[in-house]
Amino acid sequence: MNADGILFREEVFRIVGAAMSVLNELGHGLHEKPYENALVVEFGLAKIPCEQQQRFPVIYKTVQVSEYIPDLIAFGSVIVDAKVIEGITDHERGQMLNYLRISKLKVGLLLNFRRAKLEWERIVLSDHSR
Repeated sequence: MNADGILFREEVFRIVGAAMSVLNELGHGLHEKPYENALVVEFGLAKIPCEQQQRFPVIYKTVQVSEYIPDLIAFGSVIVDAKVIEGITDHERGQMLNYLRISKLKVGLLLNFRRAKLEWERIVLSDHSR
C-alpha cells in the first residue's frame, strides 16, 4: 500500500500507461486477444512483470468444478482484463470481484479498448465486498 493508502497505485498507473501505448499503436475496436498479447509485449518493454493465462481452481464445497484463467497478472498482484465492450458496467465489476476472490488477489484492472480513448477501472476486493 502506498503512503496515500491506495493499494498498488504506482503499479496500476504503469499498467494503464502501457495500455494507452497499446491503444495508440493498434487503434481501437479489434478483438480482445490482440490487445492482451500486445500488453504482454508492452509490459516486457516497460519492465512490468506479468504472467499470461495463469490458472486458478474454482472450488465448490471442497471440489474443484472449473478453472479461472485471467488474461494477465501484472506485478504478481494485479489482474488485468482486456475488454472490447460498449462500456464497463456492474456486470464486469462483479465478474472482477469474483476473479479476485478466486485468485485471492486484491486489485483488478478492467481495460476497455473499444474506443479511441482508453476506458479503465480499478477494482479492489475489500473485506466488505460480496
